[in-house]
Amino acid sequence: MSDIAQLRNDFPALDQMTEGNPLVYLDSGATSQKPQSVIDEINRFYAKNNSNVHRGLHTLSEQATSRYEKTREKVAQFIGANATEIVWTSGATHSINLVASGLTQYISDNDIILITALEHHANIVPWQQLAMRTNAKLQVIPVNEHGIIETKQAINIIAQLKPKIFACSHASNTLGNIQDVKKLVAKAKEFGAITLVDGAQAFLHLRPNMKELDCDFYVFSAHKALGPTGLGVLYGKYKQLNALPAYQTGGEMIEQVSFEKTTFRDAPAKFEPGTPNISAVLGFSAALDYLNDIEFTSLQRFEQSLYRYLVKQLCAIDGIKLYGDLENNIGTASFTYKSEHHYDFAMLLNSYGVAIRSGHHCTQPLMQTLNLNGTIRVSLAFYNNKTDIDRFINALNECIALIEG
Repeated sequence: MSDIAQLRNDFPALDQMTEGNPLVYLDSGATSQKPQSVIDEINRFYAKNNSNVHRGLHTLSEQATSRYEKTREKVAQFIGANATEIVWTSGATHSINLVASGLTQYISDNDIILITALEHHANIVPWQQLAMRTNAKLQVIPVNEHGIIETKQAINIIAQLKPKIFACSHASNTLGNIQDVKKLVAKAKEFGAITLVDGAQAFLHLRPNMKELDCDFYVFSAHKALGPTGLGVLYGKYKQLNALPAYQTGGEMIEQVSFEKTTFRDAPAKFEPGTPNISAVLGFSAALDYLNDIEFTSLQRFEQSLYRYLVKQLCAIDGIKLYGDLENNIGTASFTYKSEHHYDFAMLLNSYGVAIRSGHHCTQPLMQTLNLNGTIRVSLAFYNNKTDIDRFINALNECIALIEG
């Protein structure tokens, strides 16, 4: 565990002052900080290796292409998949839109598209639009009064509705709840459903394995897992992935073009038109190397010990109400203080150098279900420590004193 604690030193952004105080970064659910090795890799590419991929016969292009495709293989190995099942996108949102658009011909009148009440807007709106295009029905698995999906109830709903598509988050963006997606996916597949799991929040904390989850599609973003912004991954079982039509068209994804007709390459090239985000892919390669060097069980144990420490401190403050599953959680605490506005706390905490997120967290339907207009969200990563939590709690208590007058 002491080795995990030392990893904080690899993240230069954490070693700075904001608002006259040491930065306390507790917003990793929005984006993770980046280790120096990722920053160095991106700088190295532009300083020494800048070249396009799949286009040139010169040395720089061949080197860039080789490293670009090796990163695809590295991602596949990391999640227990094949390289032909990995598509580079601009983010998890792009990945879900690609799949939802591609399944248009698969859906017809009154088919059921089933999601959960925990979903981020990015895993609601694309399916809502698909339902509107096809006259299908969008149905929702509810949460209980604590904001938790009850697995037994969810399985019964899946069996009752027999959805054509089932999509759910691996871990909640707002509450941090970990869903039992393996059981939910298995039940949905009993009825022939196409299944998609949004792993944007889970990837860094849970290291999903596609062979174990057995979902048809899994999506995540590099920037929430130590990598650069502007890069996402769409995993798809090859048969289902290759059956999707081209989402966008352009260079590199074509097989033959004439003025009368165009034919497309097979996946994953079919979904990667134009010049990709090469520097981000290579930066993500460095992020995966970094993660591969950490013993995962130790990392999880460290994150969970921090989370339990955080929850204990929050529970000791009168007026704090926590939401979500506090036992089965990636390390996110979402809470309110009496009837005070979450925005006020975000502003005040920032003046103490504490970075948290407040608002509806792009989950307005969940907020409506819980009868809230927003929460204060603290999202941890392994580069945090107990000092961060102590500074946050001290600042929070001072904010409460100011608000209470």
